[in-house]
Amino acid sequence: MNADLIEQYFPEITPEQRQQFDKLQGLYEEWNSQINVISRKDIDQLYERHVLHSLGIAKVMGFLPGETVLDVGTGGGFPGVPLAILFPETNFLLVDSIGKKIKVVQEVAKALELKNLRAEHKRAEEVPGKFDFVVSRAVTQLKDFYPWVKDKFNKQSKNKLPSGILYLKGGDLDQEIAESKLRVERYYLKDYFDGEFFDTKQVIYVKAQ
Repeated sequence: MNADLIEQYFPEITPEQRQQFDKLQGLYEEWNSQINVISRKDIDQLYERHVLHSLGIAKVMGFLPGETVLDVGTGGGFPGVPLAILFPETNFLLVDSIGKKIKVVQEVAKALELKNLRAEHKRAEEVPGKFDFVVSRAVTQLKDFYPWVKDKFNKQSKNKLPSGILYLKGGDLDQEIAESKLRVERYYLKDYFDGEFFDTKQVIYVKAQ
């Protein structure tokens, strides 16, 4: 599996973006052998389970040039790296509390020449500044995640959705959403992508309060 899968769902990507997506497999295989950021069983399914999954956010939200996006708990760079490839004029800051994972992200971004991505070894609470959107992938329960980022949003948004969180989660989320006491919108990735992997995967949108 390679970038053909990405082009299938995002036919508008440029040859340069196609090339960047194609490089991901080799880069992550190389770095994963040194610093484990992706499970061994998943590395062979990188494009479906990590790259395309991350780009599920792009089916919900097309980031605009000049917007700023914070990826909290990015791990090996998901969803931030695929989104930064797809939206080269949007600025991404990827943070994680584990320094060796950020090292991988920095090296991958350098190899891809992603000028719109920075990666820093920080906890979400330590990040200064305001952002248009916060993205993340199943870092923790929504009720615990929201307090980390609730003060980090720009008040004005020119996008189709107001500033807020775009959170990738899977499984039965009814109880988690109820416990969070947040008003959310749910987008089901099976409506956008084929394959059993996406059957229970969702993008949860939480408008900044």
